Amino acid sequence: MSPSAPSAPAASTSAPSGRPDGPSPEELASRGDTRSQRPTSDAFRSFIAAGWDDAVPAAERRAVADFTPARRDALVRALPRTRIVLPAGVLKTRSNDTDYPFRPDTAFAYYGGLGTDEEPDSVLVVEPDAEDPQQATATYFFKPRAGFDSTEFYADSTYGELWVGRRPTLAEVEARLGIACRHIDELRDALAKDVGAQLSLTVMPGVDPSIEAMVSEIREQNGLPGGDDAVAEADRLAEAASEQRLVKDEHEVAQMREAVAATIRGFEDVVRRLPDAVAHARGERVIEGAFNAVARAEGNAVGYETIAASGAHAGTLHWIRNDGPVREGDLVLVDAGVEVDSLYTADITRTLPVSGTFSPRQREVYEAVLEAADAAFAVARPGTRFRELHAAAMQVIARHLEQWGLLPGTAEESLAESGQKHRRWMVHGTSHHLGMDVHDCAKARREMYLDAELVPGMVFTIEPGLYFQATDLLIPEDFRGIGVRIEDDVLVTESGVENLSAALPRTADEVEAWMASLR
Repeated sequence: MSPSAPSAPAASTSAPSGRPDGPSPEELASRGDTRSQRPTSDAFRSFIAAGWDDAVPAAERRAVADFTPARRDALVRALPRTRIVLPAGVLKTRSNDTDYPFRPDTAFAYYGGLGTDEEPDSVLVVEPDAEDPQQATATYFFKPRAGFDSTEFYADSTYGELWVGRRPTLAEVEARLGIACRHIDELRDALAKDVGAQLSLTVMPGVDPSIEAMVSEIREQNGLPGGDDAVAEADRLAEAASEQRLVKDEHEVAQMREAVAATIRGFEDVVRRLPDAVAHARGERVIEGAFNAVARAEGNAVGYETIAASGAHAGTLHWIRNDGPVREGDLVLVDAGVEVDSLYTADITRTLPVSGTFSPRQREVYEAVLEAADAAFAVARPGTRFRELHAAAMQVIARHLEQWGLLPGTAEESLAESGQKHRRWMVHGTSHHLGMDVHDCAKARREMYLDAELVPGMVFTIEPGLYFQATDLLIPEDFRGIGVRIEDDVLVTESGVENLSAALPRTADEVEAWMASLR
């Protein structure tokens, strides 16, 4: 458990001479912090401020900086005559004075080029260029590093370098991102300039309440409408940002390939650890831990909570408790993805026989799901509508359920809009877009998502499944407790699609041989 410290007011980057400002022990106590043991003597402050190497490391321009200008240009064309405010977000409390690891808002990262845990409480502002409104001008506002003689340096557990590590200067971030940078204290005045007569002002909703309140106040002060009109403008921003990510650029595709490759290595470690999982009372946690270790070693984190669902738990679609045993003879459904430092994530599912070999009934269900996935792959190409992937998979699922005698009627009757009884055993959709968010582009309009035609650069999943609950009395006993999902990550190309996760075995025979080779 890490130590704790009171937050203290930050000094400016170039701290003034003399004693820096800082709260006294009495002030800290009055704020409710009765645990502070921070030294406050002049001797301590003078001593801790001296003798540090203040060399500034070289700041290399990030590869993403070559792609973000075009993204911002497209955004200002979608929302003309508008100053767009994209907050990174705030730290979220996990318990008392400890926070969850920070992950910036997706739109902020997409348009700015930051990733990992960069940079809580900061804001990216994008607006039309004064001379050419079809192009964007961007300014990034954040809290740069403070001086060594500031209270922040040693006492602020949110920003202090002794607590969170070295923080960058404005010049360093400008060099990395190719964006003009200013101190966060200058944000309000910058947002208010020329608002009303020349520019509207809107903010990405649901990210940072304090920035939303600031924007609302500035709008009101400058005669812009509030209420439903302001909400509609913010919602249009969220919609536009989602729709722009439907087609990935070259940099994004490269990041997706990295995320998939790391995820495949995570699955390999899962297979290696299956004997340990069987031996442990909470073997699902062993599987989760094996994958998550790879995600942290090779990426930023997992892109979503790992599903390690053994036996009947596979019927719970978002089983993330992962506290059950892993038994020989069962299947274990592992749905997991590595999020790389740029925040792009993979999303892959494989259903594995714990013993290394499928039983006849398990194999039968597995191969039905694989056939459904292959049917979706067969129709996936430019010009196909996104919803047609699901329809193709459902044709196969319904047919197998009819053959097994599980449908109360024919597959054709079930596939009709008035039927849908086959969906009892697969209630989710077959595909979703994938990128920085595991369910990417979720604010896009229906006509841009489900009803849209596939175009090159789209990345999405194909993931049919069959889930036979252990308590389902409408099916034979040998089906009960079997849950299978096969999920791959797919890139649309000029001529068809590429299965980005094809290196991870898919057929039953390939899965058994692969598992044997690793164990």
